[in-house]
Amino acid sequence: MPDPIRVRYAPSPTGFPHVGNIRTALFNWLFARRNGGSFIVRIEDTDVARRLEGAVEAILDSLRWLGLDGDEGPEVGGNYGPYFQSQRLDKYKAVAEQLVARGNAYYCYCSTERLEAMRAEQVKRKQPPGYDRLCRNLSPEERAKKQAEGITPVVRFKTPLEGQTKFHDLIWGDVVFDNSTLDDFVLLKSDGYPTYHLANIIDDYLMEISHVLRAEEWLSSTPRHCLLYDALGYEKPIFAHLPMILGPDRSKLSKRHGAVSITEYREQGFLPETMVNFLALLGWSLDDKTEILTREQLMQSFSLDRISKTAAIFNVEKLNWMNGVYIRALTPDDLTCRAVPFLEKGLPPQVKRPLDSDYVRKIMPLIQERARTLAEVPLLTDFFFVDVEYDCNLLISKGMTRESALKALDVAQQRLSQLQSFDEQSLENLLRPLAEELGLKTGQLFSTLRTAVTGKLATPPLFQTMAVLGGERCLSRIKTALDGLRNLPL
Repeated sequence: MPDPIRVRYAPSPTGFPHVGNIRTALFNWLFARRNGGSFIVRIEDTDVARRLEGAVEAILDSLRWLGLDGDEGPEVGGNYGPYFQSQRLDKYKAVAEQLVARGNAYYCYCSTERLEAMRAEQVKRKQPPGYDRLCRNLSPEERAKKQAEGITPVVRFKTPLEGQTKFHDLIWGDVVFDNSTLDDFVLLKSDGYPTYHLANIIDDYLMEISHVLRAEEWLSSTPRHCLLYDALGYEKPIFAHLPMILGPDRSKLSKRHGAVSITEYREQGFLPETMVNFLALLGWSLDDKTEILTREQLMQSFSLDRISKTAAIFNVEKLNWMNGVYIRALTPDDLTCRAVPFLEKGLPPQVKRPLDSDYVRKIMPLIQERARTLAEVPLLTDFFFVDVEYDCNLLISKGMTRESALKALDVAQQRLSQLQSFDEQSLENLLRPLAEELGLKTGQLFSTLRTAVTGKLATPPLFQTMAVLGGERCLSRIKTALDGLRNLPL
């Protein structure tokens, strides 16, 4: 294994970071951390037409949220910068001109209209699309004529017409491509910006990248890169192309499978430790049974030989389950700290802000078993903060009448108002015997009381809920329930 190990995450800011993109970042980060290497962040922003406003910030913010700290990059600097490709254009131009001078590349003057017509004809004839090499062998006089016409050329690589290009991939093994299947691809566009093929080769070499871990979709581009490495006399890095991520139906992953940008997962209330764990298992495994792995365990265990060729399946239900596991493992203080921003955002506007953290801390253990995301917390806890509204018919539990419900609430109100301490144990000692005294099942009495004090049919344990709500609020809500029951039409 090369020493030192240097890997890079090199996103293009043409969109917000999605699951596959961030999975690539995670695998690179874990590989670096496992082997004492360096994790470099490089922004490949040369696709000017498709740059998306705010994408760079979203990419860097996502890395911070997940704790994927870079050893070099836009935010921390380093000895191999700048780390934006748009700030390295002089390097790409110089190398492109060098390749032309050596006879490994050439200037192409074909117009966009000609190229589009050529591709349309190839499609019509069911031929593989590719440049027809019209400009490959222009004479000096023909090139001079094109230049005199004011045409700004692109630079194309002069791909060998025969033979094969071979390379070894740590996941896919030995890979062979016939050169006849490769076209003369563009290296430098007419606007002076490089294509991915040129820029990533130069930067990986200059930044001394030892391993290129990237998505499987780039496997078919690797022979082009190998040819470029050879033409430039650069030593190749070690390649590892990561398996695709598919939906449960094994189709291309999309939003309909629940796959959204990483920033949206944060907004939906998923924990960063959940996302790290979940993404790590998309194409890698520790064994055939372990599913919950801490960041530290992943850093100690990650290895490229456990990455599968088989496409990984993105299962949003598994993600929800895993997030619930992580939420249940939080301390009350930690859960409170993480939940407060979601409560501030999700509770009705009439709730006074800022929220009372001590009050929230009492509530959190009551819903910790039920919450699968932090975004669910406001829905699970709103009755702790606002007056409840419900259909008063719900106060009449199964097997009860309006009269028995009225009596149950009336007696409960009287007894509860006499309690010296409105704590969980005192409430249980009072209410359990009361059900038998009223000739009711405990479930009937508790259901009626639960609806009265929370407005919901399913809540955290009743006595704990009432204790947190407090005597004044519970008695007030029971009184409102009694008034509502009395006003029900017969």
